[in-house]
Amino acid sequence: MTPMKRWLVWLSRIHKCQGFGIQSPTDFDFVRTVVNEHGAYYAYDELQADNWMQRKLGRLYFRVSNWRQPATILTNDYQPWFLAGCRSARLSPVNCKLSTVNIDLVRIEIEQYAQLEQIYTHCNQQSVIIVEGIWRDRQTWHAIEHDTRTGTTFDLYYCGIVFFDTQRYKHNYRINF
Repeated sequence: MTPMKRWLVWLSRIHKCQGFGIQSPTDFDFVRTVVNEHGAYYAYDELQADNWMQRKLGRLYFRVSNWRQPATILTNDYQPWFLAGCRSARLSPVNCKLSTVNIDLVRIEIEQYAQLEQIYTHCNQQSVIIVEGIWRDRQTWHAIEHDTRTGTTFDLYYCGIVFFDTQRYKHNYRINF
């Protein structure tokens, strides 16, 4: 992504920064303390990335892992970032045979949408799925947002975050990340 395109995306979402317009205290707190946290964390210096996108997403994944403290993480990439956030987590690849009853945190690419059906069966109210690359396939992302099994979703342009707490009011937020 070119710097010009990156700035255009940021400017188009400027009115969605820092949780503006979010009425839910829980969702507002998540956006302020996890998604848009700009403070330095203890592991940032030791974790390296090849480019700005990997660093930006890696730091987000670290913060989500640190916030959620999952027992089980499914991911094919960014393993050091997730483990730095929760050292007690058990890592598995996304395409592994799911033998666990509950999955706490999953990171998939938007192109792996077909695997979501299997993942959904192992999700509970505390599960979180991060879908990377939602800007490449907006139609698939909208299908995930409107699925009856999902709860609150956060569209960060570069990735989407899906919660499964269906007891709460379903809302789809667009966040300037």
